[in-house]
Amino acid sequence: MRNKVIACIDDSQYAQAVCDYAAWSAKQMDAPLSLLHVLDELPTKASSNLSGTIGLGSQEALLEELASLDERRSKIALEQGKVMLQAARERVISNGISEPESRQRHGELLDALKDLEQETRMLVVGKRGADTASAHGHIGSHLEGIIRAMQCPVLIAQQSFSAPTRFMIAFDGSETAFKGVDMVAASPLFKGIPCHLVMAATDTAENRKPLERAQATLQAAGFDTTTALITGDPEKALADYQEQQGIDLLIMGAYGHSRIRHFIVGSTTTAMICRTRISLLVLR
Repeated sequence: MRNKVIACIDDSQYAQAVCDYAAWSAKQMDAPLSLLHVLDELPTKASSNLSGTIGLGSQEALLEELASLDERRSKIALEQGKVMLQAARERVISNGISEPESRQRHGELLDALKDLEQETRMLVVGKRGADTASAHGHIGSHLEGIIRAMQCPVLIAQQSFSAPTRFMIAFDGSETAFKGVDMVAASPLFKGIPCHLVMAATDTAENRKPLERAQATLQAAGFDTTTALITGDPEKALADYQEQQGIDLLIMGAYGHSRIRHFIVGSTTTAMICRTRISLLVLR
């Protein structure tokens, strides 16, 4: 049953914001919250590629020492993960979550997430993990793979959290975009928060028609909805509008029509994740 908010916890500078967004989302949707930390698999045995000039006894001793080091590294990483999860648990409890779940897994992050997909209502991750935390202007090494593989909304957190006071939907008029609007309208996540429905296209009657249809759907669900047709390069125009209007959170589809159709490096979706300074919810 897809009912849980899953928060991916690591030792990056995004971890606290991930906790805060996950706690806020779980409360908004009245959903259980699960904290997940995934440990990379360490080598199961030391490399045997040692110089042939080393004597057999020396080689065996070195292999034993390397194996011992790997074992200690694994134990330290396990304990560090438990400490991180405990700190995350305390943080979400302080944010009003009474019974958060904590999970620690070994292996690849994406494999662990796929194993939990059937119970994941929404996934919360940091924009970058610990391995790419300083790579400003880029997305984390795991992020594109997660969005491509997971069939659930993915909330990508920036380094700080504040409860959204207005959110923006990047709309392109496609049927996929309408499905995204329907998802927002049906979800309690953004109830009571003003919405900006924004389309990067020429201001024509043909383009206004789908925008008005989407606005009607949101208004029928009780959303205070402002629409805008903006011109220019979608990546820059959408980012500029967000900054000018003080938008707290951006919603986009992983796939859509025209330039947003293919989620590949260089697409509008990826470019917006890299460019925007606010957190972003990607819908599937």
